[in-house]
Amino acid sequence: MSEQTTFVAGAAPGAVPIVGHALQMMRNPVNFMTSLSAHGDLVQIRIGPTTAYVPTHPDLLRYVLTNDRIFDKGGVFYDRARDIAGNGLVTCPFADHRRQRRLMQSAFTRGQLKRYAAAMHAEIEDTASRWHDGMVVDAFQEMYGMALRTVGRTLYSTPVSPELTAKVERSFDVVLNGLFRQMFLPGVIRRLPLPSNRRYQSNLEFLHETTQELIKDYRNDGVEHDDLLAALLASRDDDGGRLDDREIHDQVITVMAAGTETVAGTLTWVFYLLSQHPEIEAALYEEIDTVLDGRAPEWDDLPNLSLADRIISEALRLHPPAWLFTRLTASETELAGRQLPAGTTVVFSPAAVAQYDDAFDNPAKFDPDRWLPDRVSPSARQAFMPFGTGARKCIGDLYARTEATLGLATILGRWRVTPEPDMDIRPVPLATVYHPRRLRLKLSARTPHPVASAVPAPTGGDAI
Repeated sequence: MSEQTTFVAGAAPGAVPIVGHALQMMRNPVNFMTSLSAHGDLVQIRIGPTTAYVPTHPDLLRYVLTNDRIFDKGGVFYDRARDIAGNGLVTCPFADHRRQRRLMQSAFTRGQLKRYAAAMHAEIEDTASRWHDGMVVDAFQEMYGMALRTVGRTLYSTPVSPELTAKVERSFDVVLNGLFRQMFLPGVIRRLPLPSNRRYQSNLEFLHETTQELIKDYRNDGVEHDDLLAALLASRDDDGGRLDDREIHDQVITVMAAGTETVAGTLTWVFYLLSQHPEIEAALYEEIDTVLDGRAPEWDDLPNLSLADRIISEALRLHPPAWLFTRLTASETELAGRQLPAGTTVVFSPAAVAQYDDAFDNPAKFDPDRWLPDRVSPSARQAFMPFGTGARKCIGDLYARTEATLGLATILGRWRVTPEPDMDIRPVPLATVYHPRRLRLKLSARTPHPVASAVPAPTGGDAI
């Protein structure tokens, strides 16, 4: 953070008693977070009864995220997220993070990701093959199911029964959709035996029990595996230390939770954005047909699917699926001229900086080509943080981007997707992941039309 930069602190208007800014967040969380920069570089908001501070300047947010000893994982979001993921990599405090990160890193190398891509390919193909010409599908629900089954297949190379997969899918749906509701409710309400609370708890217990059983069966089946769980079980740090049984359990839940809704939300927004920009959609179809010539995409195709990669980047910028995380100050500190006592909540929202005027030309415009290597600016790189930054940047960022690109290229290689007229792109209220309320897609089978004279697009995978 530049010592010459003078940051301005402010406060967001419109807080109401008890719920604070929750109503504005419910209506459109990303719009609310994007609007905060008008009130300063560090903006005070209220999340229910909790006072929190949102950095809206990229340099300020980057300072928070790269100083995780001071701005530690905690606050109203992580209090509830630990119900699901325990002390996994995403939710653990600073004291546990470095060891867990070192042990997890070997499961997310490029070599491992190339192996996972084969499992992704198989599940995405299975999903697209079940559809038929003229069928209408719910975009988010289809992508959610596909993503959950995909992460399950990369975790467990041993097949899991369709019945159990369906139960796990329903339980994750209940728990993840209930997370933000639990976050905003006072503790006394969360403990009442209300039907919503009982449903949340019973599904949470089912997820933990099922995960434990799957890991137990996996250990005892006597088969040599080459999957993500095998990599976690085999990981060792420099001193020979390993993840214990509880940590393995928490990491499996973490991977499944983090790798499902976010991918589904991103692909759903991509389908909507392409429908609003037919010239970009046409160029993407042309790229897919030229690069793949009618076959399904594989890992080695990813560098040539550069427009698909840029489209995913731009969708992540305009519609970051994970829109709110919280940090707690571990000690008294100063931020943008404000003295923050220990235990102060600081909010990390990618949306708060994703349309920063000094980083992006026409920031509200959907423009995938802003991520071309010769156009992307250092300030744009600095403001693009859908996966965070610093030591706690999402370990699965390339995993998610790989799955999203393979999914997009596979689906559009076989189908033309057209939104139904009843679409409603208002966000689902209090959803963990930001996605439209309703986007139904009509599927039309298509035959690829490769362009013989086309030159493979330049590699764009490292543009960000």
